[in-house]
Amino acid sequence: MEALIPVINKLQDVFNTVGADIIQLPQIVVVGTQSSGKSSVLESLVGKDLLPRGTGIVTRRPLILQLVHIDSEDCRKTSEENGINGEEWGKFLHTKNKIYTDFEEIRQEVDAETERISGNNKGVSDEPIHLKIFSPHVVNLTLVDLPGLTKVPVGDQPKDIELQIKELIYKYISNPNSIILAVTAANTDMATSEALKVAREADPDGRRTLAVVTKLDLMDAGTDAMDVLMGRVIPVKLGIIGVVNRSQLDINQKKLVSDAIRDEYGFLQKKYPSLANRNGTKYLARTLNRLLMHHIRDCLPELKTRINVLAAQYQSLLNSYGEPVDDKSSTLLQLITKFAAEYCHTIEGTAKYIETTELCGGARICYIFHETFGRTLESVDPLGGLTTIDVLTAIRNATGPRPALFVPEVSFELLVKRQVKRLEEPSLRCVELVHEEMQRIIQHCSNYSTQELLRFPKLHDAIVEVVTSLLRKRLPVTNEMVHNLVAIELAYINTKHPDFADACGLMNNNIEEQRRNRMRDLPPAVPRDKAAAGGSQSGGEQTDGGTGTWRGMLKKGEDGAAGDRAMLQHPLPASPQRGHAVNLLDVPVPVSRRLSAREQRDCEVIERLIKSYFLIVRKNIQDSVPKAVMHFLVNHVKDCLQSELVGQLYKAGLLDDLLTESEDMAQRRTEAADMLKALQKASQVIAEIRETHLW
Repeated sequence: MEALIPVINKLQDVFNTVGADIIQLPQIVVVGTQSSGKSSVLESLVGKDLLPRGTGIVTRRPLILQLVHIDSEDCRKTSEENGINGEEWGKFLHTKNKIYTDFEEIRQEVDAETERISGNNKGVSDEPIHLKIFSPHVVNLTLVDLPGLTKVPVGDQPKDIELQIKELIYKYISNPNSIILAVTAANTDMATSEALKVAREADPDGRRTLAVVTKLDLMDAGTDAMDVLMGRVIPVKLGIIGVVNRSQLDINQKKLVSDAIRDEYGFLQKKYPSLANRNGTKYLARTLNRLLMHHIRDCLPELKTRINVLAAQYQSLLNSYGEPVDDKSSTLLQLITKFAAEYCHTIEGTAKYIETTELCGGARICYIFHETFGRTLESVDPLGGLTTIDVLTAIRNATGPRPALFVPEVSFELLVKRQVKRLEEPSLRCVELVHEEMQRIIQHCSNYSTQELLRFPKLHDAIVEVVTSLLRKRLPVTNEMVHNLVAIELAYINTKHPDFADACGLMNNNIEEQRRNRMRDLPPAVPRDKAAAGGSQSGGEQTDGGTGTWRGMLKKGEDGAAGDRAMLQHPLPASPQRGHAVNLLDVPVPVSRRLSAREQRDCEVIERLIKSYFLIVRKNIQDSVPKAVMHFLVNHVKDCLQSELVGQLYKAGLLDDLLTESEDMAQRRTEAADMLKALQKASQVIAEIRETHLW
């Protein structure tokens, strides 16, 4: 099981090279207030002076300290191979392969690296320093030394320094795979310990918190830490260990760590004889080693699964970014062909990626044709904007100066053309909607189907421009055709149309039925011949030869006389014989009046004919406009898209420019490749652990 800690150290090295925090590795995090003795505890564990020391805030960046135990034999071989004098040495991640044998030099490097990032006036940074110590006198451990908790900003520290340091500490101790080493000075009250408070917030169950009580030799005379060390004041599940560090005077006088450990042992034997074997730096090192090993053993299965899942995710991500381009000519042609095919497939409904949230492509075009356009046409009233007075005026205008014996055919054509013209606007709007959907398909293909295009923003923009230009060129042609479809209907009013003839015949039958009903309702005193004459005046004639035309719907001369009598009911200006001059243009024209029976019947005939013919034309337009749009716009673009793209873009002079990757994409590919490499290496490291090592 001793092999587990070096494995975690290897994993840490692997992920440090890519600067990633995606894997939460087991490690021991040292937490405590400023000047509580955190760095002194770490130095005692290493057995060397290697960390900056002093009063005030000294640790201003996280220090990840990996202690690697090596046998004396391995140490000798490594020393010979690397030309190292000594059995202990250190290495920094930021200095690559440089080896430090002088621990004073290591301390100076930590100082210099801290000032390089954090400045030289008490500033704090969250960027860690990685230090690895190789020695036969240490146990395998991974520790993180953090800046001490503080309350009041000093020097260049910002006003929210307390909050910044707390966030930095929480970043490390919130990792569920970390062990929290809460350091508290013995000459302060345990109940006021900031370290234990912070540890309890991150680890409420206390399953990964170990307390260390420092400065046992500095307690007031007459007091001791017996109750604290026994856990009677504040119990800690993993235990409370007391240590005695060197004082600032000892450090100034260059007292060795080994001498300090010996003096610590003597102090514990004298002051706490019953607890001496369960306290002190050596016991702390063994305890931390044991806790870390058991903790790693518990975390390892989940860690292995996490690494494998992440490796699969990054492999998929890297595949989506594609490989760097070697043959630009074939790549360009391949991308153009793929885009054109996806565009056509989206219209046909055979695309690989089918949208589930909304209609798109061909389905949307179908919806426009049969729902949007169809319903709009059906909502158009055949007689919309046409009043009875308008119809009557058109009839009278069509007869000129002569009173009409028949309903003039010109009035019907004039009015029906006016109504048919109203179908042009919704038809052109249908073309516009389909054109907009064809534009949206471009974006759909870019986002879902041809992700490779996102690698080359210039190519993407060029393809969008070419397709948009093609659609723009086809829009006037399609609009012209739809305009012509309506113009064709206006050019010739076919009153011999089978559906129109049937409607006329049915209408004439209705009029004849009404005439018979009126004859049946006449009083018995009226002679039958007079009744017949009256019926013919009010009921209209039968159609000529049953052909179904409306030319037979005429009136006898008596109806004209009746109409004239109705006109005489309105007051006329004074006669000129009475000595008054009359301006005929000043005669008021009645705006609204009661129509005579004949006028009402004529208007009704025209309105029915207009409605009948309008429905025929609307049916034709509803059928022919979608066909025209499909032929002139949709199918033409589908057929010409590939050749248009190749003709516009597949040119030797454009290759380099179009296939220039965005800097962002190239960087993301590199980062994903590095991370995948690190994860694969981490997977190999974990795979080397045999199950027997875990127990």
